[in-house]
Amino acid sequence: MIKTINIKNGKTSDLYKYLSSAITPRPIALVSSINANGAINLSPFSFFNVFSVDPPVLVFSPVRRVRDNSSKHTLDNVENVKECVIALVTEDMAQQVSLASCDYPDSVNEFKKAGFTEIESEFVKPPRIKESPINFECKINEIVKLGNQGGAGNLVLAEVVKMHINTSILDRDKNIDPFKLKLISRHGGGWYGKTTKDSLFEIPKPVSRIGMGIDNLPNNIRNSKVLTGSDLAILASFESVPEKSNLDPRNNIDELERHKIAKNLIGLGDIEKAWQILL
Repeated sequence: MIKTINIKNGKTSDLYKYLSSAITPRPIALVSSINANGAINLSPFSFFNVFSVDPPVLVFSPVRRVRDNSSKHTLDNVENVKECVIALVTEDMAQQVSLASCDYPDSVNEFKKAGFTEIESEFVKPPRIKESPINFECKINEIVKLGNQGGAGNLVLAEVVKMHINTSILDRDKNIDPFKLKLISRHGGGWYGKTTKDSLFEIPKPVSRIGMGIDNLPNNIRNSKVLTGSDLAILASFESVPEKSNLDPRNNIDELERHKIAKNLIGLGDIEKAWQILL
């Protein structure tokens, strides 16, 4: 059975509930901004991502409040003072970030409410967040308003002018180690996600070759009753069907059993051997 939602006639609160629960996990931006009088604001946004590398542009979206169609302080601030700092949110910061999301008056500094430490930025007026391992100092290039009604988003295009990375989250090759970074993600309702070894898996990127595609797999493999779409995609990442080595002693095993063995080998990451079993 399929639940169908009529967008035009649906309640905005229901749309938000389903959209925010379906489009997950989402990274969280902890945004530091200031108003025209210099008052500091700190607020998290999970409608957030990176959208350009040259120039480096991050985008977050303060959504107009559904209950009274008012705008959030962060949006008001970046419209007047076109600067912000975007910090990433780790597991250690989660409870404090949740507290900072409370709807405090404009004059209240959420750094103090949530117990975060201000660090002076180098190129922008809003402060950095000491507790975050990665801070982006940003200039606001543009704000794209998606509507004037409650629930409407406002895409804040923030160009990074300086990036600060705590070296404690880097690996031996000076790359960011996701397990040291320990970012959390936003799901629907009150749910958040952690970065754990069980929650991550690696797929080698086919940078130097173009996979043959599932449509070019031999029919008996493509139509396997054992191999899943994921298994087939792994096999089809090869540029072509490998040559049979004739060194495997299991040529007399029936096809169904060979597919089961190959599936297990794919799960173990031994794709070359899986191919030899299948050929």
